[in-house]
Amino acid sequence: MDSIDTITSLVTKTAVITGASSGVGLATAQLFAENGYQIVLAARGKEGLEKAVAECNALGGKAVYKTTDVSNANDVKDLVEFALKEFGRIDVWVNNAGVMASGKFEEIPMDINEQVIKTNLMGYMHGAYYVLPVFKEQNQGVLINNVSIGGYMPAPFSSVYSATKTGIKGMMSGLQSEYSVYPQIHICNIYPQVQQSTGNMHSAKFSGLDFKIPPFAANPRDTAQVIYNLVGKPKNDTFPDATSFMLKLAHGAFPETFTNLATGALRLMMTLKKGKDDEGNVLEPSDNPHRVYGESALPKPSKATKTILGTALAIGAGFLVAKHLKNNSKKLD
Repeated sequence: MDSIDTITSLVTKTAVITGASSGVGLATAQLFAENGYQIVLAARGKEGLEKAVAECNALGGKAVYKTTDVSNANDVKDLVEFALKEFGRIDVWVNNAGVMASGKFEEIPMDINEQVIKTNLMGYMHGAYYVLPVFKEQNQGVLINNVSIGGYMPAPFSSVYSATKTGIKGMMSGLQSEYSVYPQIHICNIYPQVQQSTGNMHSAKFSGLDFKIPPFAANPRDTAQVIYNLVGKPKNDTFPDATSFMLKLAHGAFPETFTNLATGALRLMMTLKKGKDDEGNVLEPSDNPHRVYGESALPKPSKATKTILGTALAIGAGFLVAKHLKNNSKKLD
């Protein structure tokens, strides 16, 4: 261990987490708190942040908050300065704040579409832009981006959301190359699948869509654990569970099949549910509930059941990919 590592290990580390008032962000904040971190929680809503700070401090962390709209560059710059003033350094920055709008493209108001881009893509850019110089000055730091599996496969009837996720992947991949000359600075991307979080409850829905979390969704606390583990063992790209990885592989082999199935299911939902248009948290801070877990469409399956379902999906996807590769190989012969 060199002198820089020795000094860093003796200092209580500081993490900044955006979108920390609910869902994966809150689960991540709680986990960092349990491990004794100084943490700065950021989101737009004061009520959710105050609740999150109280929970994190009760878990043993030292938490403070700053209301922040990540789509506003000055807000993010102020967040960095606030964290440095409070704790003197930033060791970990988690880009997690994000919003989603689902429905027929032309039926989603343009201001909603634009804000999805500003929050998701511009928000992650703002975080990287203002924290990476801090990391360079410290000669150390980990930037973790919660990209989502949407960085690899599109979400039908959420085309603008999909655009932001592929954009984040491209931007951060470029920065990984640019910062590869700094061995103590790491830029890590994770690609989780659908979460059992409040994200779906807070998302905007149009065109009659009214859906809840599917039973195969991942546990946001498991995703938070993957985020935390990246601090100790940084990696450029990570799939938090086998399901997200196999979805990526299967979509790569059969993109039209996957997209058509998802599109058909959503078309049916829009026909049957006829939900009311809901702007969700795109333009305004997230409303209640400010918690980790959201409402599921069906009772939450046991861990054993989820393991069996995940294994079956992985085997099935693996079989399809293998068959696809075999057929391609025959064509080349």
